[in-house]
Order: sequence, then C-alpha cells, then structure tokens
Amino acid sequence: VQLQASGGGLVQARASLRLSCVYYGGTFEYYAMGWFRQAPGKEREFVAAISRSGRRIYTADSVKGRFIISRYRNTMTLQMNSLKPEDTAAYFCALGRGAGWEEVRTKESQYADWGQGTQVTVSS
Repeated sequence: VQLQASGGGLVQARASLRLSCVYYGGTFEYYAMGWFRQAPGKEREFVAAISRSGRRIYTADSVKGRFIISRYRNTMTLQMNSLKPEDTAAYFCALGRGAGWEEVRTKESQYADWGQGTQVTVSS
C-alpha cells in the first residue's frame, strides 16, 4: 500500500489550498480514509474523514465549514478554505482497513497505513 500526499505550501491567512492523497496498490473503495495533522510540539490530531462510499464525512470542529473532504477513484482530497495561522501543520492522509461501507473513522488507532505528510504553513 502506498499513499502519496501533496498540495501543501506557504500561503497567507484567508487563502485556500487543496491537498491530494493518491492511493497506489489496489481497490481504493475498500478503505475508509482520513486526514490528520500535526503542528510542531503538538500531538497529531484528527481533521476529517470519509467513508468508503464517499457519502458520509466528518470534520473536526476546528475546521468545520472551512475544510471539505472528498474522494474520487484513487484520490482523496482536502479542500482547505479561509486558512488560519493555527492551521499550520504537517498534514497526513491515512487509510483504514476493514471499515464498513458507510463508516467514518476519527481515531488514529483506526488507521493502518499513512502517507508521508505534506506541510501547510499559513502566515498572518
């Protein structure tokens, strides 16, 4: 299983970025997917998750209304709007095995495979 995350960068506050996570290695619809982030000196935290069907999503309160998660074919995306300096972090995509068709997963322990991370830096 390979997950390749991309799309990070340095932007000003209120800008937008679109992160992508490409899956290489089989049938993408078998897996629940999620995004997490980790800021310097902090623990990794949940950002957003999407079910295998793509119909159920869940986003953290800190990004609700600003970030949108989606998936299509072998790619998951995170559209990030109205970025804030506190969104600065390394963003990781993750793959969850054995999930139900409409299940969303919000805990790190529920994910088996992780991408390498893409850095997002938001200046004020």
